[in-house]
Amino acid sequence: MKELLILGTGCDKCERLEKLTREAAEKLGLEFTLRKVGEINDIISYGVMVTPALVVDGEVKCAGKVPSPDDIEGLLS
Repeated sequence: MKELLILGTGCDKCERLEKLTREAAEKLGLEFTLRKVGEINDIISYGVMVTPALVVDGEVKCAGKVPSPDDIEGLLS
């Protein structure tokens, strides 16, 4: 089961990344948990200084942008 985290304080980009990540994981048929992390200290603990960010199984896959749906699928594969 993949653990997916969206790091961000709740801005529009963070919400969009969450939506697109959920859609991509479902399209790929993955078993996953998706959680939002909004506390600044928790976000910084991942080494992320700009949000939104996507973390897959503990590894930061992207930060500071919302990738395209195709790119998100690639990051989850």
